[in-house]
Amino acid sequence: MHFVLLAEIIGLDRIINSDPVAITFFIGYMAMFASAVFFFAERASVDGKWKTSLLVSGLITGIAAIHYYYMRDFYLQTGSSPTAFRYVDWTLTVPLMCVEFYLLTKPFGAKGATLTKLIIASLVMLVTGYIGETSGLDNNIFWGIVSTLGYLYIVYEVFAGDVAKLSQSSNSPALKKAMFLLKIFITLGWSIYPIGYMVLPGNLLSGLFEVSSIDLFYNLADAINKIGFGLVIYSVAIKESKKATAQVA
Repeated sequence: MHFVLLAEIIGLDRIINSDPVAITFFIGYMAMFASAVFFFAERASVDGKWKTSLLVSGLITGIAAIHYYYMRDFYLQTGSSPTAFRYVDWTLTVPLMCVEFYLLTKPFGAKGATLTKLIIASLVMLVTGYIGETSGLDNNIFWGIVSTLGYLYIVYEVFAGDVAKLSQSSNSPALKKAMFLLKIFITLGWSIYPIGYMVLPGNLLSGLFEVSSIDLFYNLADAINKIGFGLVIYSVAIKESKKATAQVA
């Protein structure tokens, strides 16, 4: 009796009842909180020029952890998708992930114009996606196409644009490996977001799978993309810092 009451107080009663979506909200919250602590703590282990990169990685996962705490509670109380909370989270964290691309290539010559283009593309993708999800069936295909164009521009920058050219011209094996991994995140990991949008009722992929399952996919994708993104940045920072220390020695 006391255990059930405690579970209800802390908002885990739906998790105890084996709701897979609720479980992924909880796991996402804990995993991203732990990752934020790790990235902030590891800033002391890297060279000065990489500290900002790890700071941003910690901010991305920390902001996501806070939003997942509230999204979990919203889902537990209403049983519906926390669309507004999710888009607020993405509007803050996705541009920060674009900042990571800039910071990653800045030591190798990246310019501020590249960062501006990436942030604008990410905001176009997110703002139009939110408009499409909340403006009714008559508009969601149009806004979905506009949102996907923003996503495709980011893909272009990473594969053939300024970001790709800088990574290819650098003499850093760590950077090239990191860019290869980030390309996988962008094409496979981020693709769940436009796909998830397109399965909404009345959209191009409507009926592909249950809309009620979309939060499950979003939660898993968010955790993998945001934590994985940060770990890739961390691996480059550690390797480049060790190389710099060896050169000084």
